[in-house]
Amino acid sequence: MKVLMLSWEFPPQSVGGIAPHVHDLTLALAEKGQEITVLTRGVAQEETVEKKKGIKVYPMDSGAPQPPNFISWVMQLNLGLMEKAAALVAQGETFDLIHAHDWLVAYAGKGLKHAYRKPLVATVHATEWGRNNGLHNELQRYISNVEWWLTYEAWRVICCSRYMFNELQQIFKLPADKLRIIPNGVYPEAFRRQSGDVRAIRRQYAADDEQIVFYVGRLVFEKGLDLLLDAAPRILARREKVKFIIAGKGPYAEHLHNRARQMGLYHKFYFTGYIDDLTRNALFSAADVAVFPSFYEPFGIVALEAMAAGTPVVVTDTGGLGEVVHHGKNGLKAFPNNPESLADNILWVLTYPEQAKALREQAYRDLETEYNWEKIAQRTIDVYTEVQSEYERSAWGRIPPKTVAEKDGPNRFGMPSVTPFPTGRYTTAEPGPSRQTIELNGEREGYL
Repeated sequence: MKVLMLSWEFPPQSVGGIAPHVHDLTLALAEKGQEITVLTRGVAQEETVEKKKGIKVYPMDSGAPQPPNFISWVMQLNLGLMEKAAALVAQGETFDLIHAHDWLVAYAGKGLKHAYRKPLVATVHATEWGRNNGLHNELQRYISNVEWWLTYEAWRVICCSRYMFNELQQIFKLPADKLRIIPNGVYPEAFRRQSGDVRAIRRQYAADDEQIVFYVGRLVFEKGLDLLLDAAPRILARREKVKFIIAGKGPYAEHLHNRARQMGLYHKFYFTGYIDDLTRNALFSAADVAVFPSFYEPFGIVALEAMAAGTPVVVTDTGGLGEVVHHGKNGLKAFPNNPESLADNILWVLTYPEQAKALREQAYRDLETEYNWEKIAQRTIDVYTEVQSEYERSAWGRIPPKTVAEKDGPNRFGMPSVTPFPTGRYTTAEPGPSRQTIELNGEREGYL
C-alpha cells in the first residue's frame, strides 16, 4: 500500500515524541512492504527527497514570509505540505491512503483527502484539553476544535493507550468503533548503543559516590518535575549522596531552576539542557533509577526508552504510564501528585538495587513481546487494510472526483458544482449511538 504520511516533526527536526514515533513507525511499515512518503517541515535549501530504507522523506521550508504568530506558522506549514503533495501527484506519484499525525497537519490532511478523494487515517498523540487540564483561553479552544475536526474527517482514529481512548471519547464524543488502540514502541538497540567512556561521561554530571536519579524529556508543566523537586528533600534525608540529573529543554526550565535555588537544592540538581542520543544512553546506563513524574502522559514512550536502556523506572500512575508500568513487576508506580509516594518509590530502588534488577529484566522482556515495532506495524497495516476495504466498497472508491463534478453540472457561476462533502461516509460526533448513518448523494452509506 502507498501511504502519504504527514507529520509536523521528523528527525532531525525533533521537539517531542511524535518525531521518533513517526520515524520508527515508517521504518517498520517499510520493512513490511509498505511504500511510505513522508511530508514534514524542514529548513531552507532542504527540499530534496531523502531515501531511508525504502522511505521517501520530503522535508521542506515554506519559503513564505516569517509568520507573526504560532497559528500563522501552522497554516503556512499546511500550505507547504499540500503544495508538495500536489507537485508529487502532478509528477505521477499515487497514494492509496493519507495518515496524519496530530492537529498541526489537520488542514493538509483534510484538504488532500477531499482533493484526491482518498481515505484519511489520523493518529492523535495528545489533546489540548489533556495537556492543560481543560480549556482556559481562545487559543486552547481553537486547537481543541481543530483536533475534533481532524477526528471527524478521519475514517479511523489511532490512539496509543486505553487512557487516550477514553479521553477522546469523553472530549470529542467519538464512537468506539471509530477508534483503534495501537501502542508506541522502541527499537531497544538504539538505547543500548554506546560511544566513549560511560564513566567519564558520568563524572561530568555526578561524583563517583553519588547515586543518580535521571529524568530526560521536555521541560513543561505536565511532565511533573515540580513533584520531583517536592520529593527531593525526603529522598536526601534518607540518602544524602544522590544527584538529580534533569536532561532536556523547554519553557518550564527557568521556573525549575528558580525553584531549586529557592529550596536550597540547586547543588543537588544538574540541569543539562539538550543532550545528544549517545550522552542520553550513557546517562541511562549510569543512572540508578529513571523517573517520570508526569501529571499528563497519553502514553509515556520515554518510560519504554528507559526500559530499553536497562534502567529501573519509577513513574506516576497516570495516563499511559500507568498502563506501560506494572507495579512491582517491570517498574514502580507512585500515586499521582503525591511527592511522598514518589520519594518512597525512588528510595526503594536506590536502597535495593538487586531487587530492582528483576524489574529491569522483566521490563526488557515486555518490550520484546508488547512494544516491538514489527507487531505495531502489523496492527497499523490492519487498520489501513480495513479502511481501504471500506473505501473501495464506498461511493468514494467507485466514483472519481471528475464524474461527481460532471454529474452535478455547472452552478450559477458557470463552474462545475462539486458536492461540499463528496459522496462518502461520515460519523457524527454528537452523543448517542455510534452506528449513525448520513445519506449523501442519494445513497445510505453507513458509518465510519
